[in-house]
Amino acid sequence: MFHSKLSTMRMGATAVISSVNRLQLAIDASKSISTAAYYPCRYQHVTCPAPTTKSIHSQSALSYSSFSKKHAIIGRNNLALPQLRSISTHEITKHMRLLSEQKRCIEKDDTTLRLKTELDKPLVVMFQWLMAKPNHIKKYAQIYIDQGFDVMTVSVTPWQVMWPTKGTQLVAVDVVKFLENNVNQKNPVLLHGFSVGAYLWGECMVHMSRDVDRYRLLIDMIQGQVWDSAVELSELTIGVPKAVFPRNDTLQNALKNYLMYHLRTFHIPATQHYIRASQVFASTLVKKPALFLLSHSDPIGSVKANTLVKQSWESAGIRCDWKCWDKSPHVAHFQRYRDDYTNILFGFLHSVNMIQEAEAMRARI
Repeated sequence: MFHSKLSTMRMGATAVISSVNRLQLAIDASKSISTAAYYPCRYQHVTCPAPTTKSIHSQSALSYSSFSKKHAIIGRNNLALPQLRSISTHEITKHMRLLSEQKRCIEKDDTTLRLKTELDKPLVVMFQWLMAKPNHIKKYAQIYIDQGFDVMTVSVTPWQVMWPTKGTQLVAVDVVKFLENNVNQKNPVLLHGFSVGAYLWGECMVHMSRDVDRYRLLIDMIQGQVWDSAVELSELTIGVPKAVFPRNDTLQNALKNYLMYHLRTFHIPATQHYIRASQVFASTLVKKPALFLLSHSDPIGSVKANTLVKQSWESAGIRCDWKCWDKSPHVAHFQRYRDDYTNILFGFLHSVNMIQEAEAMRARI
């Protein structure tokens, strides 16, 4: 009887994993068609020309006010920029893309990920939720790009989350490497993470914690952090199935059962890394102000788990702003409460000296 149940569970897990793999292959195939297709509408792909070709024609320069050397505050002149502008996207790695308003050529060292042309704007590192659609990410990126930021999006697949040593940890190393080699006084950093993105940033901090002195300047360059529907380890079994199979309850339950089996069985290659990343996220290397955005009705990024993180950070002297809506789906607070979301976000950015004229900024959205 026991062997029969075990065999049934293995068959079900195999079917679920096969479905996930087929889904991921389809997604990867669609991404490989073209970056322009991956980022539709206002997104444009810029390819660096070969040395023998003519250089890219420069666009009309947009007038940006100078940044404060200390805080890189965006000035009043930036408010006059037109709202409808194209966004250029540049692939840094398979899972990292740099989005900016300017159409420019981006060249990098493939080993260090150092850009040959320095970034000259504040940088938002945006950790996506699982299976996030490009159009959804575009809406958040546009908020920041309209205010003069560059945005680097970071994504991971369900497979990478399930096998962190061969997945999320490799992405985390690339994120830290890029920031270490490209962040300076001209472009302080803001973190904006969604859902499982909190776990990915935890893996980034695990990597940096092995040599804190080396990464001290990078850590100090982070001005603030925004966590939207942040997910804790115990909620992965709820969040991952809903992300992979959002409209199929049967497959959600099958994947949930497998993930519970996965956590119990693969402690060394998987579970222990989740626990460590969760612990480092709760203790955090970044002692800068944070904004939590969540909902009482969200079982994935639960109030309980976020409250524990908030309490831990506040006990370490970190200022934590908190907005919890009564009813709003997971990572959908902006869609449900657009005005409230942007009011809170711009107020927070103003409080950490990342923007000026918060009221005027809000009027542009």
